[in-house]
Amino acid sequence: MATKIDKEACREAYNLVRDDGSAVIWVTFKYEGSTIVPGEQGAEYQDFIQLCTDDIRLFAFVRFTTGDAMSKRSKFALITWIGENVSGLQRAKTGTDKTLVKEVVQNFAKEFVISDRKELAEDFIKSELKKAGGANYDAQTE
Repeated sequence: MATKIDKEACREAYNLVRDDGSAVIWVTFKYEGSTIVPGEQGAEYQDFIQLCTDDIRLFAFVRFTTGDAMSKRSKFALITWIGENVSGLQRAKTGTDKTLVKEVVQNFAKEFVISDRKELAEDFIKSELKKAGGANYDAQTE
């Protein structure tokens, strides 16, 4: 059966993360049967990491605060989590299903496909976002 996405519900969750006035910094998009729907959301990145278990696949849209001494700004990441125990067929479908998620999640600095929990480390993601952001004028730390 072809995968579908609940665009309206997913767009609502996406906009919550994009809103700087919102405490929500991440939202997941999960499978409910053959439909992608909004899943959990939260204000602590560590809570998101706990959801990434070996037997599931999900998509996440996450807001990180980055920048240098002169300016702080929000950067967004699209994370595709595929657990180690997810079947080959589901792994393959996740790649094509991501195009549905990208119809809703259109603005992000970097995209990640992760199967190893070590790669979910906040410092790793932030450093990759910083590299994707271009010039770094923070001379105090370089």
